[in-house]
Amino acid sequence: MVIRSVAGALMGALLVVPTSVMAEEPARKWGSFLDIEGKVGTKRNLGEATLFVPLLQDERTMLFGDVRFKMDDQNSHEGNFGLGVRRMMAAGWNAGFYGFYDRRHSPNDNMFNQLTFGAEALGTHFDFRANSYWPVGNTVQAVGQPSTGPTVGAVSGSTLQVITPAVLQRFEYALRGFDAEAGVRIPVLPVESPYQIRFYAGGFRFDEPTGVASVVSGPRLRLEFTDYDVPGLWNGTRFTVGAEWQTDEVRGSQFFAGLRLRVPLQAEPDRTKRTLQERRMTDPIVRDVDIVANTQTVAVTPAFTEQAVTANGQAITAISSATTSGTALPGAVAGAGSNSFVVLQGTFTTTASTNLQSGQSLYGGGMVSIQTASGRTVMVSLPGATINGSVSGAASVNMGASSTLSGMTITNTQSSGLGGYGVRVNNVADATISNNMISVTETGANNTTAIVATGGVGTLTINNNSLSATTTGGNFGSAFFLSTSSGTTTFSSNTVISTGGDTARAMWLGNGTIGTAGSTGNVFQSGGCYLPGGVLTGQISFTNGTTCP
Repeated sequence: MVIRSVAGALMGALLVVPTSVMAEEPARKWGSFLDIEGKVGTKRNLGEATLFVPLLQDERTMLFGDVRFKMDDQNSHEGNFGLGVRRMMAAGWNAGFYGFYDRRHSPNDNMFNQLTFGAEALGTHFDFRANSYWPVGNTVQAVGQPSTGPTVGAVSGSTLQVITPAVLQRFEYALRGFDAEAGVRIPVLPVESPYQIRFYAGGFRFDEPTGVASVVSGPRLRLEFTDYDVPGLWNGTRFTVGAEWQTDEVRGSQFFAGLRLRVPLQAEPDRTKRTLQERRMTDPIVRDVDIVANTQTVAVTPAFTEQAVTANGQAITAISSATTSGTALPGAVAGAGSNSFVVLQGTFTTTASTNLQSGQSLYGGGMVSIQTASGRTVMVSLPGATINGSVSGAASVNMGASSTLSGMTITNTQSSGLGGYGVRVNNVADATISNNMISVTETGANNTTAIVATGGVGTLTINNNSLSATTTGGNFGSAFFLSTSSGTTTFSSNTVISTGGDTARAMWLGNGTIGTAGSTGNVFQSGGCYLPGGVLTGQISFTNGTTCP
């Protein structure tokens, strides 16, 4: 209804063109011209060409076409195709009405269409303008491809919740809006001087009907100097120098400085005989430089949460330090039972060993395949967990047969002089220790080890761990201690650190079999290789070119 009303007003304005003009060839008081304009801005640079063609005219009224093409240095270009009417009124005022069809290629490679309607009153001393902008057609278009974050797991009570984030899509919205300005002639020169200086103040507001895109609104100021009588150039030439500033919360402050040169395309009466009012009948229509568009990221698919049932085929038990104390942790892990998948979240401080059951997996962080109650299989990112142990003469974690320890931070810090371990593998068939940070510290007079493997261990896989041992009271601290009489150990892509005491024993290798082919990619940060004697086959390789043994 608003567009129809504005269009009706424009058509009504056209009726002021005298009937005699329609019936006979008019006198060519105003001729066609080409305006070439360039603007240098703080955020972008613009170039524009405008073709102005009087279609019908008499002594006081002109019906004209206005066609514009513009582009900037950010891959945006636009065409405006307009029709307008102006009439010289009493007391030096020119009244005008116009309408445009606009089409823009945005920097995001989208095409938008718009209708623009405006009105103006140009006077000797004051000017008033107002425009309204109405996007039509496909006003909302996608930018790029949808995106989503990783599916994550979060412990809630004794369950693991699988949180699937929203699918996000960035859209570009063509905004409807209006702008208006009022101007005043700066009276430093006589009214009929060919030189005019005018100052304008106004504002703008653009929004999106559904309210999804942010409102773009703010003030705008312009200063313009026009020379209507450029010396040495052909009749009808005009030169304009301008500066413009505007600001809004979306695009920030912008400043433009511009030059515009008018090139007449047909002969005109002697320009020196024209009044200021007659000259201003061909002043450029002032409107927003392009279809205003704004981008917004919205959730096209909402986030949702469901319960995890199994992980890697094992029933899930979730344990959080918010509801389970460090003292209760060993019992909670044992209570999950054999062949279970235990997820820890938080930090647990304990003085007792946590013993993994047969076939049990204990996970803190990392990516895991989870099956949900709805039957979905998804990869989730687990939150991570820490066991801070102070376990004298024993390990913070003891591995069980065919058990797995992954994504944990494990410490054992004590000063009893009885020694201690981070993780111990003793007389178990098969075990996997991967992607952990394991550190031990002994301030008493004894040995300490990050991972110790003793007894009849089956296939042991140790990979992608950071292993650190520190002693301050004597003896040695080893990152890895191997003394097993059966099975094969693969030790790969681990970082080993040993400080204090006998640093030559970062790798303590006694009896055992090492899978040479896979035991590569390890990093020595400090410490060395110690061989106490015994039956040892295979070797462990390091990235510095050394091996142990």
